[in-house]
Amino acid sequence: MIFAAILAGGIGSRMGGTDTPKQFLTLGNKPVIVHTIEKFVINENIDKIIVLTPKNFITHTNKLINDYIGDSENIIVIEGGETRNDTLMNSMKYIEENFGIDDDSIIITHDSVRPFVTHRIIKDNIDAARKYGACDTVVPATDTIVESINGETIQSIPVRDYYYQGQTPQSFNVRKLFNLINSLTEEEANILTDACKIFTLKDEDVHLVMGEVTNIKITYPYDLRLANTILEDSND
Repeated sequence: MIFAAILAGGIGSRMGGTDTPKQFLTLGNKPVIVHTIEKFVINENIDKIIVLTPKNFITHTNKLINDYIGDSENIIVIEGGETRNDTLMNSMKYIEENFGIDDDSIIITHDSVRPFVTHRIIKDNIDAARKYGACDTVVPATDTIVESINGETIQSIPVRDYYYQGQTPQSFNVRKLFNLINSLTEEEANILTDACKIFTLKDEDVHLVMGEVTNIKITYPYDLRLANTILEDSND
């Protein structure tokens, strides 16, 4: 089976001026999270969509899905975790307990606040996860990368041609990801920033899938204004 895990467990503290998590803010005429879920609903290759939200937003999320998307047996809303990795683990445990995990199971993990992911990106993720076991969506770095360990002076300026900016989706063979997560030491688990790092820590290859510059993550108020501009342009 192919699962999509929409990671919406965050509270969006960097958005400012609102107590509403950023994934529930309005983009155009509907919430950001609805735009994102819709991209996966229309993909006929995906068997189940698991949406992970804060516990007190589960009922609200189900209502949004019913209001904007309709009654769908393929969409399941469950509680996320305190951290991104906890949220990912909740999705994995749900899959294992309710569907089982076989050698062909694929999970596509995606930020709920990246509403402009394309059908092409999702397809390429599925293909790469099937072929390689793990993939990350990226775009080439356009700005010069500066390394500063102390936050005050430059230690190095790497060759930009070798660097990419990470996006999502990140997609994996479920069994492989589950086994690697369970093999982490406590020290390794504490330094994780995303799922792909699990693979790099264990010297496993992660294939690159090309993203799009419009596949933005809505984090700050400016991002929401930019997202509305992108949406308006796409509707013209």
